[in-house]
Amino acid sequence: MIGTDVGFVLYWVITALHVLPAESLFKDYGDDLVVAWNWSFLPLDLLVSGTGLTALALARRGVAAWRPLTIVSLTLTSVSGLQAISFWTIRGDLSLSWWLPNLFLLLYPLVPIAALVGGGAASREIDGDGGPTGPFGRAVVR
Repeated sequence: MIGTDVGFVLYWVITALHVLPAESLFKDYGDDLVVAWNWSFLPLDLLVSGTGLTALALARRGVAAWRPLTIVSLTLTSVSGLQAISFWTIRGDLSLSWWLPNLFLLLYPLVPIAALVGGGAASREIDGDGGPTGPFGRAVVR
């Protein structure tokens, strides 16, 4: 999760600074409408990063609010990937260099969301005192 959260911030810094060469950009990147579509993800992606990094910090401190905030962050991550894949599907644009990262964003959150919501093994880790633990093995305050 931290890799995705930091990755989103890095992506937007790289995008704002125009670091990527033109051949690495997605189709029609010079089109103002496509550029606006891409930038429309900025608030969503920063919300993903903000909620994710906050959830990780809360988990490290053993604050129970990490769990719902993690679910929110992972859900928003999946939504971000879904929106991009939907756009390129509608346009009939298949570029693996952009599809693969967005399929990752769409799909990777599903397993941890299911575990956190459904009480799967990942959400039932037990610490030495018999209480539930966060993603870093520290006891979660209830």
